[in-house]
Amino acid sequence: MIQKISNLHGKTATVKKAVGVEDILKLENEIEASEKTLQNLQEASDDIMMLDDDTTLISYHIETQKMLESAKEALEEEVRGYKERVSSMQQVLNGLEVQLCAKFGDKLEADES
Repeated sequence: MIQKISNLHGKTATVKKAVGVEDILKLENEIEASEKTLQNLQEASDDIMMLDDDTTLISYHIETQKMLESAKEALEEEVRGYKERVSSMQQVLNGLEVQLCAKFGDKLEADES
C-alpha cells in the first residue's frame, strides 16, 4: 500500500512537471517584469508630456510619444498572452488534480500530509 501511494505521489509530481508548473512560475516572473516595464514606459510618457512647450521640440515629443505608445501596446499584448498561457496551464493542473482526487481520494491526501 505504501509503495502504491509512493508511486502515485511520484506520478503526480511527474504530471505537474510535464504540464509545466515551472513554466507557470517562469511566465509569472515574465509578467511581473513586463508590468514593471509598462509602468516605466508610462512614467516616461508622462514625463514627456510635462516638458516645456518649446515649439522646436514638439515634433520630437510627438514622435517619442508615438514610439512609447507603440512599445506599450506591444508589451501589453505580450503580457495578455503570458496570462492566457498561465491560466490555461493552471486549468490543466486543476483538472488533473480533480481527476487524481476522484480516483484516489483519501490515499492521495494522506500521502501529502
